[in-house]
Amino acid sequence: MNILHISAECFPIAKVGGLADVVGALPKYQKELGTTSNVVMPFYNNEFTQGNNFETIHENYTSLGHEYFNFKVLKLVDNKLGFDLYCIDVPDLLYKDFVYSNDDTKRFLAFQIATLDWILTLQEKPDIVHTHDHHTGLIPFMMSHSLKYESLKKTPTVLTIHNAQYQGWFSHDNVNLIPPFNFEKVGLLDWSSQINSLAAAIKCAWKVTTVSPSYMEELKLKANGLEDLLNDESAKCVGILNGIDWTVWNPETDKKLLKNYSIATVKSGKKTNKEFLCKEFNLDVKKPLFTFIGRLVGEKGADLFPEIFKTALKENDISILLLGSGHKETEEELAKIPKENFNTFIGYDEKLAHIIYAGADFLLMPSRVEPCGLNQMYSLRYGTVPVVNAIGGLKDTIIDIDSNNGFGIVHNGVTVEHVTTAITKATKYYKSKGFEENLKNIMSINHSWSNSAQEYVNLYKTLKN
Repeated sequence: MNILHISAECFPIAKVGGLADVVGALPKYQKELGTTSNVVMPFYNNEFTQGNNFETIHENYTSLGHEYFNFKVLKLVDNKLGFDLYCIDVPDLLYKDFVYSNDDTKRFLAFQIATLDWILTLQEKPDIVHTHDHHTGLIPFMMSHSLKYESLKKTPTVLTIHNAQYQGWFSHDNVNLIPPFNFEKVGLLDWSSQINSLAAAIKCAWKVTTVSPSYMEELKLKANGLEDLLNDESAKCVGILNGIDWTVWNPETDKKLLKNYSIATVKSGKKTNKEFLCKEFNLDVKKPLFTFIGRLVGEKGADLFPEIFKTALKENDISILLLGSGHKETEEELAKIPKENFNTFIGYDEKLAHIIYAGADFLLMPSRVEPCGLNQMYSLRYGTVPVVNAIGGLKDTIIDIDSNNGFGIVHNGVTVEHVTTAITKATKYYKSKGFEENLKNIMSINHSWSNSAQEYVNLYKTLKN
């Protein structure tokens, strides 16, 4: 079976969020199951593309409405990723040092059209075209209804929704940018009087998946305006929990750590990494260390962080370290908190993130929206206890310590009181006899891609029968 993933992000080439981690790992695990699974993405101007060799395997021109543009398909020469990587090079639109901007309609439409034009030329066509989020959401529509892609009409398409908050809206005034189609089908593009790329994909893809079972059910109640559509299309919708790449996220072999460790040596390994963090950020190594890694946005509950942290530090003998950036007002309020048992790294550093997962005692994820969440899986892998809101994939992966077989801290709701109460509960747990034994337990929980990759392959097979 030949599967082609089409995405705006893919780790380690270009990463903004969890989408990149999924697209960078899932194909590798699918290939282990005997499939041919590869990735197509835009060619960006970044460290990865500048530092690696690509060969041009296809060159042509196509149109975006009445405007013609040249494009190339570049293939990564070194198969270091575990799958073949193809990049669509449209210099004026895609070769940027950023992934997303405020106006990406033409950029990602050009990417999708050039990708489909290239697929038309392939001697061996993909058996499944797997699109990810709204940036590739018009592909199922174009494959089904654009006249130039008539020969792809019977190729099954799958859409995975990683985050339904972003939908790729643009005005019907730009409908001419889409290759000609039977205009009687224009309603498939529309949602709330706009062209909505994600809505079009939900309507036209053969199957629709989300990145956790709970997130699929939550979207039927709250999906930024797409609730009715997802309920109408529920028969073809399924939630498949994301996994993590155990070859990348492995405390025994992770070269970014100060000291590697296994389940048997978790205590000494985490101690060394924690000592580094506490020395680097002027924190007390004897106190339980709570951390947050991610974007400082409302979806993550970050608008409450200044008040949460001030209250938690006042009520508990703990340290807090934050790695992330985002809303400027939140960053400014965090900067006002005294650097006593508290510190921040505003920005992102991949090596530091790995060390934090290894050295922290607890990871905070008070998310209001969390389609799947990968950070809680990384923390489990590194023996760090997640403190999470019971939402989306967090609800599917973390069981509270007060429940049978529980191993994490779970709160129900995102308020200052909810989160600080959970932090107090975690602090008490840190002092209990069962805390260290639980670290060995959580490190043994298997959230690798193996099971999820098999679920996707099983889904693909239903489309080929």
